[in-house]
Amino acid sequence: MPEFLYCLNSSTIKPTPILQKIAIAGETGYSAIELWHDDIDLYLDEGGSIQDIRKALADHQLTAPTTIMVKGWCDTTGEEYEQGIAECKRRMEQSAEVGAEFVIAGPPHGQVDIEMAARRYGDLMEIGLEIGVKPAMEYLGFAEQINTIDDALQIMDGSEKPEVTIVLDPFHCFRGGGGMESMARLTGGQIAISHFNDAPADPPRETQRDPDRVLPGEGIVDLKRYIELLRQTGYDRWISLELFRQDLWDQDAKTVAKLGLEKMREVVEG
Repeated sequence: MPEFLYCLNSSTIKPTPILQKIAIAGETGYSAIELWHDDIDLYLDEGGSIQDIRKALADHQLTAPTTIMVKGWCDTTGEEYEQGIAECKRRMEQSAEVGAEFVIAGPPHGQVDIEMAARRYGDLMEIGLEIGVKPAMEYLGFAEQINTIDDALQIMDGSEKPEVTIVLDPFHCFRGGGGMESMARLTGGQIAISHFNDAPADPPRETQRDPDRVLPGEGIVDLKRYIELLRQTGYDRWISLELFRQDLWDQDAKTVAKLGLEKMREVVEG
């Protein structure tokens, strides 16, 4: 029995329809799949239902630990903020309907008032808890300010909400320049999910974006150390393969999912 639960972030096989993504995750050996709201909305717009999605998850014995993502909760004001919160609420309700425990809260890409962000994250958490889903704080390596674990922790700690959690990601640890050692500040219960991927030696770190991520073990990130730190927190739930590569999207989705699981296992269990 592995220490972690292997999860497929559905971005890795993005062009595939949502029910097929779920089937592929189940058939290739994953125990969970992260779903994107854009995919859910597209399926519903085409006449599908949330019940169809839940049935597909159950049929393939999968959980959906997170949905991705809510934004506009932090760096807006006035009517724009109210519209953003309304959309966050809609997505959180959708997240709860598919059975997710968490919804990923994406940070602003520019500068942010940390005290305000902490208050707003606390407000978002209160809304989520009423709905039945927990917003998990994400940092993005290419964001101007909220690009490290420490940055995310400032917002989490400032919210003064005991339910706060973080989304970890080795690519963002590398890209943001903050590294991974701050994982030692976390407990397992503070980690909603760990995305899993690698970063290449080229292009330069400072210019890398989502499409530059590579499969685990094919880049230069010390993933063995990352897993060691993750274990030390006591975390024992999902690690989720998250890639955004056109060359993978152009391949057979089931082949990509199977290869990705093999790559994760080589790093984690090897």
